[in-house]
Amino acid sequence: MEFDAYGASLPLEDVARVARAVEDLGFSGLWFTESKRPPYLGCAVAGEVTDALTIGTAIAVAFPRSPMITAQTAWELARASRGRFSLGLGTQVKAHIERRFSMTYEHPAAKLRDYVLAMRAIFRAFQGEERLRYEGEFYSFSLLTDFFSPGPSDHPDVPLSVAGVNLGMARLAGEVFDGFHVHPFHSPRYLDERIRPAIADGATGAGRSPDDVEIICPVFTIVGDDESERAGTRESVRRQLAFYGSTRTYRPVFELHGWEDASDELHRLMAAGESEAMAAVISDDMLDEYAVTATWDELPQTLLDRYRGRADRIFSYQPAADWLRSPEATERWREVAARVRSG
Repeated sequence: MEFDAYGASLPLEDVARVARAVEDLGFSGLWFTESKRPPYLGCAVAGEVTDALTIGTAIAVAFPRSPMITAQTAWELARASRGRFSLGLGTQVKAHIERRFSMTYEHPAAKLRDYVLAMRAIFRAFQGEERLRYEGEFYSFSLLTDFFSPGPSDHPDVPLSVAGVNLGMARLAGEVFDGFHVHPFHSPRYLDERIRPAIADGATGAGRSPDDVEIICPVFTIVGDDESERAGTRESVRRQLAFYGSTRTYRPVFELHGWEDASDELHRLMAAGESEAMAAVISDDMLDEYAVTATWDELPQTLLDRYRGRADRIFSYQPAADWLRSPEATERWREVAARVRSG
C-alpha cells in the first residue's frame, strides 16, 4: 500500500518547497484539490521539481472544462512528469456547477462517462493512433489539425480516476475508469459493503476485473501521544465531518451505521445558519468510525490494519504544508510514511 501526502490547495509559490520536502520524506505521492485554487498549476510545479513522486488531482472538477481542455492539460502534465501524473475527476454538486462555475448540471454520471470516453479518444488522436471522430451523448469532437495537436508522447497512458460518495460513481469507476477516489467521509464498513462491491459490479458488467481499479483513500487522522495533543485535531475533524454530513449526498454514509437522524439534523442546522451547533451532532462514536485516532507509534499499524486490502493508496487528510511547519511533526510523518510503505 502506498502512502501519499495531501497538497490541498497550496499557493503556487509554496508548491516547490512542499513537493521537494514530501519526496525527501519518503512519501509516494502528492495530491492537489480544486478548492481555492486550480489543481493543475500545482501539479505542474510539483512534477518539475521532483523525480519519483506520483503527482495528481484529487480532484479536479470536470464539467467547467471541455474534455479537450482537460485532455490537453493532462497530456502535458504526464509528458513533463515522465508518466507520474494521475488525473482524478469529480462532478461537484449542482449548486457549485451552476452558481460558482455558471455551467449546466445534467445527468452527472452519464455525462462523466461520456467525458472520459471522449478524453480517451482525444488521447488516441494526440498519439496518432486514429483520427479524432468522437460522437457521444453530451460531447462530440471531430477537428484536430497538426497545428493544434501536441503530438505523440512517451507517456500516453494517463491514469484517469473518478471521485464519489455513492454507488453510481463507484460503478462508473469499475466500468470505465482506472481508479476511484474515496471521499474522506467514509468508514471501513462503507468501503466493504458499499464502495468496493459497486466497483466490482461496474467492472464485471464491462468485462473488467475490479483489480483494474486503483482505490485512493484520504483519511481523517487524529494523532498524538496524549489527549491534550489530539484535542485540537479531534475538534477540527468533528467540524469537518459535520460540514460534509450536512449535505444530503452523504446521508448513506450515516445510514449504514444507523445514524440517519444525524444527517437530518445537520441539514436542518446548516439551512438555519446554526453552524456553531453542528459539531455537537458528531458523537465520539462517529469520530471513531469515520476517523483514525492513534498515538504516533500506533498510527502506521492502525492505518495498515484499517486499509490493507481495502485501498491501494492512502493519505492523511491533514495538508502537508501544515505539519511541515513543525520539525518535530515532520520527522514523525517521515517515520509513519516509511512504516506504512514497508508494511
